[in-house]
Amino acid sequence: MTNSSHPHGWSSSAPHSNYPAFAQDAPVYNWSAETQGIVLSSFFYGYGLTQALGGYCSGLLGGKPVLGSGLLLSSVLTLLVPQAAELGVSFLIGLQALLGLAEGVIFPAQYTLWAKWAPPLERSRLMNIADAGCTFGTFFALLVAGIICQSLGWPFVFYIFGGVGCVWCLCWFLLVYEDPAHHPCISAREQEYIMSLLAHQQQVERPKKAWTACPGDVRQERRHWLMFYSFQGSSHGHSLPLVAMAKSLPLWAITIACFCTDWLFYMLLTSMPTFMSYVLHFDLRDNGLFSSLPYVGNGLGHILAGLLADFLLARRVLGTAAVRKLFSALGMLLPAIFLVAVPYIGCSSTVVVVLLTLALTIISMTGAGININHIDIAPRYAGFLLGVTNTFGIVAGIIAPTAVGLLVSRDLQTGWRNAFFVSAALNLFGLIFYIAFGSGTIQDWAREDTAVQ
Repeated sequence: MTNSSHPHGWSSSAPHSNYPAFAQDAPVYNWSAETQGIVLSSFFYGYGLTQALGGYCSGLLGGKPVLGSGLLLSSVLTLLVPQAAELGVSFLIGLQALLGLAEGVIFPAQYTLWAKWAPPLERSRLMNIADAGCTFGTFFALLVAGIICQSLGWPFVFYIFGGVGCVWCLCWFLLVYEDPAHHPCISAREQEYIMSLLAHQQQVERPKKAWTACPGDVRQERRHWLMFYSFQGSSHGHSLPLVAMAKSLPLWAITIACFCTDWLFYMLLTSMPTFMSYVLHFDLRDNGLFSSLPYVGNGLGHILAGLLADFLLARRVLGTAAVRKLFSALGMLLPAIFLVAVPYIGCSSTVVVVLLTLALTIISMTGAGININHIDIAPRYAGFLLGVTNTFGIVAGIIAPTAVGLLVSRDLQTGWRNAFFVSAALNLFGLIFYIAFGSGTIQDWAREDTAVQ
């Protein structure tokens, strides 16, 4: 697509028109590294703007239409990327920003759906398997994109992926339902299982006076369970308890921990190739295994963390808050330790690569910790809260590479050491704050007792 160097320092990462790995008739654009950086970053500016808005709309309108519409729009826009590039850089930057706006609603809407579908003792593994799909999808997309570029040319990457996205959206709108109560094919037994467990999780944390059913009336009791589920698991109204949210220490604990974790994650993801190339002289293009290990490891780590977290909860080894804090500690503390160790390894590039890969792998343990804690403390507002915390995480993702660049520009070796130390210190601070103020129970502002009295 371009014949300039990669914005993060990989020279010759983009092909010339006669580069043998790409189809000969694919267009090539002479864009500078600065222009490439603007094009890439424009997506994230749009992506950050619709996080909270997507969460709010999914809580108001439902997760299914918001997620499906966001992905359908982003799929259609993906089909237009080659034409936008042909029209000029300004058109491509605008399209990238629109893509970010469309995709920004997807994860918050997904959390709104999980709050209605995932029973408490299955929540960790279900949500982490879904998150692992994102990681494996990235790995698969990179692999397939290379093959498509070689055989058909880079524009067909966008045509094929965009087309697949449109077909997927058709399946989404036909097969997915907002909650178990409205699914026409789910068995009555499974429906009652999901709804009663979600209602029970919230009822046991409430004052007993909220019950009005007679102890012996099973049908009346079941109606109360379902009514309780339909309210607490339903989409919220137009108004939000913003003041109460802003005063909630458990929510701030999640937000600060997410900011610190995303700082380390994006720092590694965006700056690791530069560090390996310029400091370790390690060519990732010639070491495809090492290039793919972070994606594979992160995906497998998500699945393992989800399974183990649910096991601990089901066996009542630990409570919800303790499980969330345990996996947050594993996913934040261990990568920080690895980062601090990197500057003292010396010239052993293999050991450093292994440590950095382990850091990106183990950070996935937060998937069973802070990343799903929103649903524990406020299931009705899970999508909106995820949007808020994701916005802070995106801000960290924008600042972290810039901070690394400033530190490294002064002195290469010292700069990288300081960058690792800053990221590790932030992670440690975020972990301490989360352990001190995190919670695993539904907050008072996230429920309304009068609805079931």
